[in-house]
Amino acid sequence: MARYTGSVCRQCRREGQKLFLKGDRCYTDKCALTKRHTAPGMNARARRKQSEYGIQLREKQKVRRAYGVLESQFRKYYDKATNMKGVTGENMLSLLELRLDNVAYRLNFGDSRPMARQMVTHGHLLVNGKKVDIASYSVKVGDVISVREKSRDLEYFKALRESGAAHAVPKWLELDADKLQGKVVALPQRDDIDLTIEEHLIVEFYSR
Repeated sequence: MARYTGSVCRQCRREGQKLFLKGDRCYTDKCALTKRHTAPGMNARARRKQSEYGIQLREKQKVRRAYGVLESQFRKYYDKATNMKGVTGENMLSLLELRLDNVAYRLNFGDSRPMARQMVTHGHLLVNGKKVDIASYSVKVGDVISVREKSRDLEYFKALRESGAAHAVPKWLELDADKLQGKVVALPQRDDIDLTIEEHLIVEFYSR
């Protein structure tokens, strides 16, 4: 499957916002966006007035890159959201939040979404006691996500068990750091999204 292999820090600089793709580094002065505020490229400093289409495109790209999904995947989430009851933009964000790699990140099973995705694809995590190595797997309310017994001796999980969660867990999840186990207790709501997102721009982009 195709995936982005370039510098993830360039993605944050291009969107002009921290997407937290490098874990704890994003919270320090080493963050590339802190050092260089301009977008990558030779003509980054040139001032250009963005069109309405350009603004909508940038918002879509920002969300897509933050969650680490390809364009075809992202479009499928949008199409599914349009067929659900409620507000399309909020439905789409909820579907993205329920991806297994994102849930693993929210439960502190990875310092960043890319790291959490790696934990999933390498088979370190279980869903309801069964190994699931598909990052896009959609969890449901009541599902229990835990670390596989053989993986508990990894240094990252040892530190998590000893010191607890590095970042707060959203209210739709519960984490037992000592047991290296989390549970989905509710569906994610719009105010649970920690990124600055104007989802109506994405809806407008796909509605053109």
